[in-house]
Amino acid sequence: MVKNATGWFRVSVFSLLLVSFIGVLLRYKIAYSLPFVNQKYLLDAHSHFAFNGWVTQLIMVLLVARLDTKQQNPFRKYAWILYCNLITAYGMLLTFPVQGYGLYSISFTTLSIFVAFIFTFVYWRDLNRGEQKSPGDPWFKAALSFNVLSSVGAFALSLMMLTKTAHPDQYLASSYYYLHFQYNGWFFFSCTGLLVHKLNDWKIQLKAGKTIFRLFAASCIPAYFLSALWLPIPFWVYILVIVAVVFQLLGFFLLFQSVKPHLKRLISFVSFPGKWLIGLSVVALAIKIVLQASSTVPALSKLAFGFRSIVIGYLHLVLLGVFTLFLLGYVVINGFMQINKTAVTGIVIFILGIILNELVLFIQGVGAISYTSVPYTNELLLGAALVMFTGLLFLNVSQRKPI
Repeated sequence: MVKNATGWFRVSVFSLLLVSFIGVLLRYKIAYSLPFVNQKYLLDAHSHFAFNGWVTQLIMVLLVARLDTKQQNPFRKYAWILYCNLITAYGMLLTFPVQGYGLYSISFTTLSIFVAFIFTFVYWRDLNRGEQKSPGDPWFKAALSFNVLSSVGAFALSLMMLTKTAHPDQYLASSYYYLHFQYNGWFFFSCTGLLVHKLNDWKIQLKAGKTIFRLFAASCIPAYFLSALWLPIPFWVYILVIVAVVFQLLGFFLLFQSVKPHLKRLISFVSFPGKWLIGLSVVALAIKIVLQASSTVPALSKLAFGFRSIVIGYLHLVLLGVFTLFLLGYVVINGFMQINKTAVTGIVIFILGIILNELVLFIQGVGAISYTSVPYTNELLLGAALVMFTGLLFLNVSQRKPI
């Protein structure tokens, strides 16, 4: 029985190692030959397990840790929910490579959504009942709401694949809907809430905290259409998208300005791996927001969605660069990870792998735009995947010592 956040982090980071291993297999099959592996099926397993087995699992753990007080250990109460989410994630990991979207994989996907609903209900109630309020709580509630909202896309995808009625536009619209409310809703609001909560623990109050929250919350739903500008949307919806982008840019600027006066203090007492992980995550977030804003230009939007390497590079920038690095940094700062030479080595190697992966994908994307074949990009992407896997292997080994 896993009893605390440190134990659950070990479980989660092992899942991340498996995500990375599947990534190596996918990259190997593109560069060389792996005839017994169905690329599409394995890719489905990779993405679903990355979301549920790694990011969602660890976010749930860290949200539960926010409830931890001297009087209670909430992990006893939430253990069955965390185990259920883990079981559904591993169910998807085992079934998607075999059948793609089929009866068993869709069953585990559906069960994972119901687990998310249960977690939302129980956690929301505990936030309301808790005596110790946090400025991060509104962010957590928004995150839970957007996670529930994202399930509409997941249900639509499962139904289309099960009944074999998927139209290309409907399939893409549903996929981007799910991805948007996971990335920009559930993941983003959870991580920002954790940041705001931790700053509050350190007696740092964000002067424009409520305004920042309202800007991002108001922009989340219309910002979905940033991923659907290739559809024939009405002009007034396009105007809403522009407003959403302005809100996001203003929200990020105000967040940075609110934290800026406290940077020297934060840098002084946050450990080396923690400050680098959070710092690089913020840089990746800034790049993400700028790229989102630039996609409102129709010509750039067509380029972005017209080339697979650009889409893959953006998705990996957000999942790895923004959220994975932030979550690892938050775990380090809160002492849920054992910090030793092996762990630091693993983190450094993993970060180098992410940077290499993004650089090669960027070069590949630029080459695709100019219809230029860039040699050895598939081999380099395989190398980047191996670097990330090696870093995570070091990190997992470093956590095997008794607590």
